[in-house]
Amino acid sequence: MSIHEVFMPALSSTMTEGKIVSWVKSPGDKVEKGETVVVVESDKADMDVETFYEGFLAHIIVEAGETAPVGSAIAFIAETEAEIEQAKSLANSGGAAATPTSSPEPVAATASAATPALASQNGSNHKEGRLVASPRARKLAKELKVDLTTLQGSGPHGRIVAEDVEALSNKGKQPAPAPVAPPAPVPTSAPVAPPAPRTPAPAPVAAAVPGQTVPLTTFQNAVVRNMVATISVPVFRVGYTITTDGLDKLYKQIKSKGVTMTALLAKAVAVTLQKHPLLNASYSDQGIVYHSDINISVAVAMDDGGLITPVLQNADAVDIYSLSRTWKSLVERARAKQLQPQEYNSGTFTLSNLGMFGVDKFDAILPPGQGSILAIGASRPQVVATADGLFGVRQQMQVNITSDHRIIYGAHAAAFLQDLAKLIETNPQSLTL
Repeated sequence: MSIHEVFMPALSSTMTEGKIVSWVKSPGDKVEKGETVVVVESDKADMDVETFYEGFLAHIIVEAGETAPVGSAIAFIAETEAEIEQAKSLANSGGAAATPTSSPEPVAATASAATPALASQNGSNHKEGRLVASPRARKLAKELKVDLTTLQGSGPHGRIVAEDVEALSNKGKQPAPAPVAPPAPVPTSAPVAPPAPRTPAPAPVAAAVPGQTVPLTTFQNAVVRNMVATISVPVFRVGYTITTDGLDKLYKQIKSKGVTMTALLAKAVAVTLQKHPLLNASYSDQGIVYHSDINISVAVAMDDGGLITPVLQNADAVDIYSLSRTWKSLVERARAKQLQPQEYNSGTFTLSNLGMFGVDKFDAILPPGQGSILAIGASRPQVVATADGLFGVRQQMQVNITSDHRIIYGAHAAAFLQDLAKLIETNPQSLTL
């Protein structure tokens, strides 16, 4: 017989503390090995945490809404009902380390969406034949009267997610739509249209009360740490004007097929990076790290005031239609805090697009671990002198690149921007090939 501690797991390489979003189980509830007991908010996403032990949730140390450092105990699991009271006494006494009945095993829980490195370190919590579903999927299945055993999960290890429940529920319901928010209409006048779905502006973090101090969210604290980390990096910035008439025309032709402007811009940048591997590289103490893949991070404002950068992996090699579908899915799951770690921490080059807010130009802050970030402003009609000596109106946008001057110099950035402009201005159709 023994009492086990449930520890706050490390759900990402940058996570130092986690916030309890909700407890799926209540004190006294029976828990099975591999069953979700708590949902934890890391610095980038909400993840289900599954127990390695079978028994009863005896006592909760860290309540919902509270935070705890990685590795600290957040609850106790007792193997028998008789040990529940003993676990409570143990918690009140200050811990289990000095108690003979406590388990010597250091890890009691891990996230179902954890990285492969975590899974190998803590051991697999996936069991063949076991029904694995997220709390949101279970709740939705109950509301829609969907039998989870009839579903094939699309998540990690076949885990059933909310989208699987919605898809099954909508079969045979014509023409009832899926119970998700409809995408916002995409404006046709500007080439830097926001991805769907997209809110006009990020929602406020909390109601502003004069004289009150509102604590930062976990997401915001992660942004603070990242921004502070960039202060020591010497950077420089280069601006460029790109005519987008050809890109606008292409976008109008293919947007009905689900293509987003964000995907087009990411594709254009990724294809250009093939010719400029140094702009896709990053600095390390050992030298210049040339990445084998071109993974484009795109900054997305969260509704609670945070910021996350979903990653379009291998954007240079994926067709524009698949890339657009992937981007839509990434944004939806980012705002629901359901991204997998590799979907937000594997970027090699970042785009930040404020054009949809009417911003003409701005400077973006270099993300830690990357060599460059491109800031994209709004596309506007401009009067320009044409090659034949006349005046004409052209759609133009301002882009500014911020680069790590330790490995990238002005000429490198300028050459990249020249080739990016050439692709967008003279051969945008190639982005659909």
